[in-house]
Amino acid sequence: MDTLHVDCDSCVARGPACGDCVITVLLGAPSQGVDLDTDERAALAALAASGLVPPLRLVPGARPGRSVQSPLQWQDYG
Repeated sequence: MDTLHVDCDSCVARGPACGDCVITVLLGAPSQGVDLDTDERAALAALAASGLVPPLRLVPGARPGRSVQSPLQWQDYG
């Protein structure tokens, strides 16, 4: 079963889209985040499609990258 973790603290749309997001409207941007399974996402999508609640506005932030050293034979010909 696929679970979507909704973390408002890492959402890129936080601020501008919060007031029109189903999580904020129903739960008030919980500090621990929310896990939604497939059935819960389908139910929220159906409610949003009928206009009863706003849609999920989650835009996940970029995951931290890791530093990678270039191979030693690479040269800068700039």
